[in-house]
Parts: sequence; C-alpha cells; structure tokens
Amino acid sequence: MFNRVETMKRLLIVVACWLPAMPAFAVDGDALLVDIDRRLQPEAYEMYRKLINIEPDGDRKEFVLYTVKQGKDNVVALFLDPPSEKGRSSLRQGENMWLYIPNVGKPIRITSLQSVVGGVFNNSDLLRLDYSTEYGVESMVEEGGQYLLELKARNRSVAYDRLKMWVDQQTRVPIKVEAYAASGLLIKTLHYSKIKDFGNGIVRPAMLETDSPLYKGYKSVMLFDGIKPRDFSDEVFTLNYMSRVGELRK
Repeated sequence: MFNRVETMKRLLIVVACWLPAMPAFAVDGDALLVDIDRRLQPEAYEMYRKLINIEPDGDRKEFVLYTVKQGKDNVVALFLDPPSEKGRSSLRQGENMWLYIPNVGKPIRITSLQSVVGGVFNNSDLLRLDYSTEYGVESMVEEGGQYLLELKARNRSVAYDRLKMWVDQQTRVPIKVEAYAASGLLIKTLHYSKIKDFGNGIVRPAMLETDSPLYKGYKSVMLFDGIKPRDFSDEVFTLNYMSRVGELRK
C-alpha cells in the first residue's frame, strides 16, 4: 500500500511539471467587454456628436446630433445641423429602427445597414447599442500591451457578424475595431483616438474614424462631446415622442 501511494505522488509531480503554468489572474472576456462599454459611456446618457463625411475629391458634409440612450435597447438621435436636417430624429428599439422627418409627420422604418447620413457610417453605427449587448466574446489574447477580442454576433439581426477589437490594457478602451460579414468579408475598420476626460469618471476617445474597402477613398469621422449620465422616462423611446426629442435639451 505504501509503495502505491509513493508511486502516485511521484506520478502527480511528473504530470505537474509538464503542465503549462496558469496565469495568476485570468481576465474574463465577457466581463472585460462590459467594462469597455461602461468606460465608453454610462448605461443611460446624453451626448453630442459631430459627424463628418469626407469624399474622395475632398468634399465634406457635416451633421450635428444630440443623442440619448437608456438601458440595453433604446437609443434616440436628433439632428441639430445642417438646417436641412434639423428636427429629424432616429429611434432604435432593440432590432427595430425608425426615421422621423417633420414634413412627413409619420416615422418610417429604416434598416441597420442603411445610412440616413450617407458616408461610411450606417444606422447601426449612429444608433449603436453596447458592444456586450450585441456580441459575445469567442476568444481573447494579450499582445503588446493590448487585448485582442474576437466577437461574434448574438443573433443574425446585428449589422456585423464578427468583430475584431484591439483594446488598450491600461485604459480599457478600444483602439481599433474591424467589422466582418458572415462570409468573412471586411466591411469597415473603426479607429478610436484622442482620449479625453469628459467628467463624471468618463475618460474615453473623443474621435472615431472609419474607412471601408467597399467605399474606397471615402472616410467618415465622429467627434464626441458633452457625454454625461442622465436618466430618461420610457416615453422618450417611443414613436410618439420622436417629434419632441428636442424638448430634452431645454
């Protein structure tokens, strides 16, 4: 009996020597993605954005939007400029999106891959939910002071089937995101830059640029300002409220 016990002890020691060393602390990918979302913006917030579309010949078109979000599913964006777009609003409730045009009076359905502003950003980019709401983490590696996350859409209604996200390990905010179709085709690349302290503990990139192999020579830029926590009533995220979103700024 004694010999058998000693033999088992020696065998366990030999096996342990051959096993790879486990890290003292392993980062959970899905928890990291939630943390990234909260560093980019609160769960409920208001903010202002300037969107700039740049064409190959250098022509530019600019938009200013006031945006509010509440919870995981609800986002509204109101156009403030240019004057031709003023008063328009876009609403997202989960997978559903609408555009309200004052002269039309009735919200019309839009899709995530369309773009109410043209350029490289689509409606899904303009009315983006938290990454962790739409994607799950399939894999994560650490390389050169960054995390590389491989993300898979949680359902087929999401605009992009897969994302590759490079995240700075210290700030835990994205640096670059590549968006892919289910076929593996690269649709666009998003570049985050210009870290800024917005107050209320929000320290995040103030600029988001995107380009796409599908729109060669075109570029779109999004500038962020005035991000702050704010709670809203459920009424704000309804079709009947789309004509009144401007009241939230008073």
